[in-house]
Amino acid sequence: MAKTSAGLLVYRFTPEPHDALDALDALEVLEVLEVLVVHPGGPFWAKKDEGAWSIPKGEYGPGDDPAACAKREFFEELGVAPPEGTWADLGEVTQGGGKRVHAWAVRGDLDVTEITSNTFEIEWPPRSGRVSSFPEVDAAAWVSAEEARRKLVSAQSAFVDRLVDLLEGER
Repeated sequence: MAKTSAGLLVYRFTPEPHDALDALDALEVLEVLEVLVVHPGGPFWAKKDEGAWSIPKGEYGPGDDPAACAKREFFEELGVAPPEGTWADLGEVTQGGGKRVHAWAVRGDLDVTEITSNTFEIEWPPRSGRVSSFPEVDAAAWVSAEEARRKLVSAQSAFVDRLVDLLEGER
């Protein structure tokens, strides 16, 4: 049976000033969509960047509530509660290894320099007999939708596309 995960795609709008070309030389402010992505910790992911990042997410089993899982995993991976607000269902994708990921989007903001992830233990180096501890998430970043499409595990970029479509439909 395929593994299932649930997660949150948190987004925000940040001002990006642009010089207006009108006679008054007024400053026009455009808002840029940014999404929160996380980099998995541990030795396997240490030197991987593009195609390695993820939304904050985690596995759940039969009978578990996927939304409750997404909330719990957000806290475990970032050390803060997910933003308050209405969650928009972004549906499900299937990643290359067969894992199904369900995601929701919510608008919010947090300081990515202040994250504190839970840890996991594995034998490292392999067959050494030594157990080492690593953070589940070793970095978090706010990135543009375009950059997120490059950084995210390929199947998860669909969540960014769905978020953009959803936000355009609200305008």
